[in-house]
This record gives sequence, C-alpha cells and structure tokens, in this order.
Amino acid sequence: MLKFTKADDRLKVARNKVTMCIFGPAGAGKTTQARTLDPKKTLFIDFEAGTLALGRDWAKDNVFDVRGVAGTVGCHPWELARAAALYIGGPDPSDTNGSYSKPMYDQVCGMFGDPKELEQYDTVFVDSITVAARECFKWAQTQPEALSERTGKVDMRGSYGLLGREMMRWITHLQHAPKSIVMVGILNREEDELKRVFWEPQIEGSKTGRELPGVFDEVLTLSSSLKAEDGSLYRAFVCREQNPYGFPAKDRSGCLDLIEEPNLAKVLAKIRAGKRVDSLVTTIPTTKTAE
Repeated sequence: MLKFTKADDRLKVARNKVTMCIFGPAGAGKTTQARTLDPKKTLFIDFEAGTLALGRDWAKDNVFDVRGVAGTVGCHPWELARAAALYIGGPDPSDTNGSYSKPMYDQVCGMFGDPKELEQYDTVFVDSITVAARECFKWAQTQPEALSERTGKVDMRGSYGLLGREMMRWITHLQHAPKSIVMVGILNREEDELKRVFWEPQIEGSKTGRELPGVFDEVLTLSSSLKAEDGSLYRAFVCREQNPYGFPAKDRSGCLDLIEEPNLAKVLAKIRAGKRVDSLVTTIPTTKTAE
C-alpha cells in the first residue's frame, strides 16, 4: 500500500530544509557566512582549503577536506566528491549499478563509516561550486568518453558534455539529501561589446551555469559594493530576481526582501518561519470598452 506524505509533514520538511546557492565576487565574504551557523550542526565540505576563514570554532570532524582525503585514499578529488554526495544523500533508486547506486552506497559507507553519524548535521555547506566544477572538468578530460575515437586525444566537446552531466547529477543528488544544502561560488563581472555590465557565475561549462538556478530553492548574491543613500558602501544579500544590480538571484520561498542582512543564519531562519512577504495576488488590469 502506498503511503502518501501528509500536508502538515510536507510543509514542516519544506520549511526546515533549504537548498541555496550564494554567489559573490572574490573576497565578498561567502565562506565566512558558514560562521553564522552552528558548527556542531554544519558539515563543511572544503574544496578550496579555505578553512582559515572559519576560525577556531570549527572542529576537524566537521570539515571534509576533499583534496586532502582524496590524496590519502589515492583517488581523484571529483570521485571523492561524488562519493561524499552519495554518502550524504543516500542511494538513488533509479540507479541500479552506477555511481549513485545502492551497491556503490554500501561501498562508500564501508569507507566513510556508519551514515547515522550524519544525523548530527542539519546543514551541508559546500565551498565552493566553482572549484568543484574545475575538479570535475579535470577528471572529465581523463575519461574515455572525452577522447576522440579518431586521434585518441582529448575532445573538448566530449569533455564539456561529460562535465555538464556529472555536475548536474552531483548537484541534484545533494539537492535531494534530507538536509539543507548551501553552496557558494564566485561571481564574475563581465562586459559585452557595447560596454554593458552583467554578472555571471564562475563555473566551468555553460550547462551547469545555465541550469543551476532551476535546481536551488534560493539563489542569493552577496555583494560588498551596494550603495546607501548617502553614497557609502555596504555589504548585503541581494535576494530577488528583479533587482536593479543585474545580480543572479531567486527566492522561491517568497519570504525574503530584496535586500537582506549578510547573515546566513538569519536568512535561513526567516525562510523557515514561512512568512511570505511577496504578493500572492495578481491583479489583472481591466480595459474600458467604448459604449
């Protein structure tokens, strides 16, 4: 007999679990946002060796050093990142014998230990998706799928195709984990031929950057160059798609204002409170007809 999730249970899970991507220019303070969270309940996945920004409150047990552990066990950092996602998110029932299958999950649990140890964490903080994509691309270039059948050399089209599929599968698997997922990434300032400024996430491959906003509940930009009315600069989260700065942003919860205090813990608390600040009513304009 099929068991359906009750509405109250669904809403409770939806409020508590948040998937979020935070972009910002280098040095904006993205990594230090983890310091606003409870270090005992947050698992920090480190691609960048950036734990100096965390301070002394973070114990080594709460930090997973992807490159360091990969060097210890003798595998590619991307393979370890994929294994970590499987360990956190559990096996994918649609994958029978692949990288996210139940047999692979059992192997990963044998390497990492009892998955019940993850119950102490309610949030996974990934620093950063920019470096994760670089590691994935380096791995993709070594795979048979990325080699030209005619020359035996690396085929860039094959490499980028594999990169896109691997990254989206990895991100989607983490998205379905029973925990809040926060990823951070670098935001680049670009100009077109008409000198118009726009902002783009620094991620290898167009597929990941294009599809990423559709996966996460929240996409925020952390900027330290917003101008106040008196001309002074301040730092804040930009949280809505329609913003005057051209920053990538999206608020699926409807609970965030255009500008929010640069404090991740407070932003998450506001989302979980569930009080929407956007308008749920669409006014349809009427037109007068000639009499």
